[in-house]
Formats: sequence, C-alpha cells, structure tokens
Amino acid sequence: MKYFQKEIQLQPYTRGFHLVTDAVLYALPEIKEINLGQLHVFIKHTSASLTLNENADSTVRQDFESHFNTMVPENARYYKHTYEGSDDMPAHIKASLLGASVQIPITNGRLNLGTWQGIYLCEHRNRGGGRIVVITAFGI
Repeated sequence: MKYFQKEIQLQPYTRGFHLVTDAVLYALPEIKEINLGQLHVFIKHTSASLTLNENADSTVRQDFESHFNTMVPENARYYKHTYEGSDDMPAHIKASLLGASVQIPITNGRLNLGTWQGIYLCEHRNRGGGRIVVITAFGI
C-alpha cells in the first residue's frame, strides 16, 4: 500500500465556484504511482467547501452561486453570528451543506472521474483568501 499526502494553499479566489482539479493533480503527481486507490481532498476552513460537478460549462458554476445565494441569503434577521460581515454566517451554512471533502477513485494512475466532472472549490466569502487543502492519495 502506498500513501501520499500534501497540504497546499490554493490561490485566493473570488466568491463563487471554481475548478481546482488541475491544482490538486499538480500538487500530488504521485497519484500516477497508484493503480487502484482513492484520493481524498479536505479543506481546512468553515466558510468554503468542496464538491464535484460539471467541469466544462462555466454557466453551471455561475448558477450554483446564484442558487446558493438565494437559498442561503445574507442579512437574514435571525442570524446572530454577524460581527464578521454579512457574508460570514451564510458562508458557514453553505460550507456545511456542501461539505469539507471529496473522495475520488484512482484507477491506473488517474482520477476516475466522469467525463464532465471536476473538483470545485466553493468560495463562500467575499474575501476568503488562499484556502488550505489536505490532499491524500492511497492505494496499490
């Protein structure tokens, strides 16, 4: 069994949904050494998240942002956690809805994603900064 792990800081992204598959693969080229295994990507933040979805049409990412902003609005009168800005509490809720990690099969040294799948960094803050992710690959 082989294990590889790296902690990286992604570049700062604007609020929205961003493809980071290439950044993950660039950071952990050892994936090529695994014939059968798993890749686990974990984000170390409570106001950003990760998910898998459409990697070809950027309007999908725009629609994600629009939908989540409608579903979890800013300035809801019932929010108590407001001292970090109007985007903070909604960011925590959005991050919990989407989750802090994704897991992807590795087959013959490559991520075994569907044709149109990619890893999204979901930045829920107006100025979230560079996000830290832990990338772990393991297998035989």
